[in-house]
Amino acid sequence: MSFGKLMEMYQFFWMFESHAQQRLSWQDAEEMRIARVRAEAQASAQLQAMLQANPSGSLGSSRLNDEDILIRSGLL
Repeated sequence: MSFGKLMEMYQFFWMFESHAQQRLSWQDAEEMRIARVRAEAQASAQLQAMLQANPSGSLGSSRLNDEDILIRSGLL
């Protein structure tokens, strides 16, 4: 066999391998598109839940166990 014939065979088999890799990358891209849509839907649902819980949109500057606030409210 000549070197040229060996190169043709190598390129022929490499073509199948490269096509297989391309199909895998298309499959990965499709999975990533699906994951992005799911993440966007989840973020949208979380935003709606936050807006329903606090419609003004401002959460303020509250702190847990703030003694001054607890004393002013009569809890301490």
